[in-house]
Amino acid sequence: MSRHVFLTGPPGIGKTTLIQKVTQALKSSDVPIDGFYTEEVKEGGRRRGFDVVTLSGKRGPLSRVSSDSSASRRECRVGQYVVDVASFEQLVLPVLRNVNQGSDAEKKICVIDEIGKMELFSQAFIQAVRQMLAGSGTVVLGTIPIPKGKPLDLVEEIRSRRDVEVFTLQRNSQKLTTTELPVHWDTCEVSLASISKENRNSILQDILAAVESCRQ
Repeated sequence: MSRHVFLTGPPGIGKTTLIQKVTQALKSSDVPIDGFYTEEVKEGGRRRGFDVVTLSGKRGPLSRVSSDSSASRRECRVGQYVVDVASFEQLVLPVLRNVNQGSDAEKKICVIDEIGKMELFSQAFIQAVRQMLAGSGTVVLGTIPIPKGKPLDLVEEIRSRRDVEVFTLQRNSQKLTTTELPVHWDTCEVSLASISKENRNSILQDILAAVESCRQ
């Protein structure tokens, strides 16, 4: 039986948008929920970095573009972006600690968007996520990147957990796939290229049903 739900897929395919819509639906049903999502920061139409935004509305920098090629090797970098680990931890860790105090009687939902290269520079974040996944009082609703390049240990751990259900958004086949790893693969015939309001609602309902099942 699944205890956590994750979305995965290539960048820009709509994982955060789906997470936000699911979050709104859960909030409207008075489900206890907290966490954070990642949002692009643009200036003059160009992406300058990413911010972390908590569900309570607090915002802080996750990363910013740096053109300084002579920067210290101690900096945490992903491509052209320098990651502000201290800012990330200051904003996110208190949220994770608070939401992880749920109980079996009323499980809380913790939104983690996302668990990617930038976030994984924080060892404290990795530890907090592992504790949350191992606990029984919190359901994690998160996003993880598709496999690319060097495997990310925590991401691969999540993929291999038998208590995690993964919804996969794919560009190539234009399908929404839900997998319960490593047991089986199921396919939902939903077009993502020309998705309608009805199809979007169907996807949302599938994710909501998965989350509610985890709370039982």
